[in-house]
Amino acid sequence: MKKTNIEVVKAICELLEELVPHKPLGVKQYTDLITHVSDRPGHDVRYAIDASKIQRELGWTPLESFESGIRKTVEWYLDNESWWLRVLSGEYQLSRLGEGG
Repeated sequence: MKKTNIEVVKAICELLEELVPHKPLGVKQYTDLITHVSDRPGHDVRYAIDASKIQRELGWTPLESFESGIRKTVEWYLDNESWWLRVLSGEYQLSRLGEGG
């Protein structure tokens, strides 16, 4: 499975169309929010996952496909807005829970 960065972003936008149909004012579709930026040095051009070696050698198979995994990730962020708003505001200091933080 190979996905370019823009393919991943568009997959997220498609899920948002389904899961959050009421868009911000002035936004017709979530892909309108995509902003193209210059590549950073060493950026990942694409993401490629080949689980065949671990399947062959250890018998492991992934429980999630890209599609099911990205859906669960988007749903988690939608369900945990209070957490990521704290991250964006700087209030959340990335402390580890259960480690005295």
